[in-house]
Amino acid sequence: MKYSFWSLLTLVFISFEVLVVQAQDFRVIEDFKPSSVNQPGKQYPQVNSEGRVRVQVSAPDAKMVQLDIGGKKYNLVKDREGIWTGESAPQDQGFHYYQLNIDGASVPDPSTKYYYGAGRWGSAIEIPAVDREFYALKDVPHGLVSQVQYYSEITEAWRRCFVYTPPGYEKDTENCYPVLYLQHGSFEDETGWSAQGKANLILDNLIAGHKVKEMIIVMDNGYAFRPQDYETAGKRPQMVFEEVLVNEVIPMIDGRFRTIADRKARAIAGLSMGANQTVRIIMNHLDKFAYYGGFSGTANYPNSNEIDPEKFLDGKFNDADALNKQLKVLWLGIGATEPAPFPASVGAFCKMLDKQKIKYIYYESEGTAHEWLTWRRCLYQYAQHLFLED
Repeated sequence: MKYSFWSLLTLVFISFEVLVVQAQDFRVIEDFKPSSVNQPGKQYPQVNSEGRVRVQVSAPDAKMVQLDIGGKKYNLVKDREGIWTGESAPQDQGFHYYQLNIDGASVPDPSTKYYYGAGRWGSAIEIPAVDREFYALKDVPHGLVSQVQYYSEITEAWRRCFVYTPPGYEKDTENCYPVLYLQHGSFEDETGWSAQGKANLILDNLIAGHKVKEMIIVMDNGYAFRPQDYETAGKRPQMVFEEVLVNEVIPMIDGRFRTIADRKARAIAGLSMGANQTVRIIMNHLDKFAYYGGFSGTANYPNSNEIDPEKFLDGKFNDADALNKQLKVLWLGIGATEPAPFPASVGAFCKMLDKQKIKYIYYESEGTAHEWLTWRRCLYQYAQHLFLED
């Protein structure tokens, strides 16, 4: 009996220690500040120094409200006035989509700006990154992001692209510029690179620091389909973005903007789905582009098997000597903590390049996954390699 008493006492003591540790783990540092992407005048959502996200929403008749972020749902607590408040665990640095779940319905947070991602307009949060200065809004000359509407004969529909022109473009009417065609990822659209990606601010800061050549950036919608493909029931429409870009967008941009209409003055890049699309486009049209950037994606996705260069993309990587002469830059970037299958598929692509002795630049974004901070860093690095040869 004596043994049982001391055993029980020891168990109670251990349990108490565990509870203390857990309480410390859930202790929240109360230094929350409003998010940088809140709507004007809104105090929530907020972010603290740990990267926790605190949200608040009025839903007096709701039975349950949750914060859905980073693949987890966090229960909020309701006060007497029907205001629900709660916070997440610490999140990674950078830009993250999130939503609120109110009695089972997923809705945007009414206090944030909205972004198109995951196939919908929704809320997002910025967790301040240690290197955020390179995409910060600063007191430097700024370029212009304009919206260009155009009718596509291929898709038989009105389409839209966004075009970044560098600082001074409107005043210096004699100068012509190289062009970077920059593509978004899956379930995003042409707004992604200027809104989530901050491409214009990245280029403004690089240009102000004399780190890149001034350039135009064209950001189009990678989803393009022929109308008759929609009419085939049960069949996934075939993408025709390559045809739209090469036959409609590039001629339109060269006609409406002061571009250098030459392959040596054209680059193409994309993230995830956009990386897959753009590597195919450049390999099919080396007469149009001389620079390629693939961010978190390759044309062998999601496969990680060894690539046979004689068969891959119809053997377009088989002649290394010719490619090394034609491609001024072949640049690949990925987040260091990306989930499967991205590291393995990109790795297999790199092994093929190594085996073929095709020159390329490889970059890894420290501490980031398949997310916008990875791709902001990729653009920052990639842009500094463009158009350096006259």
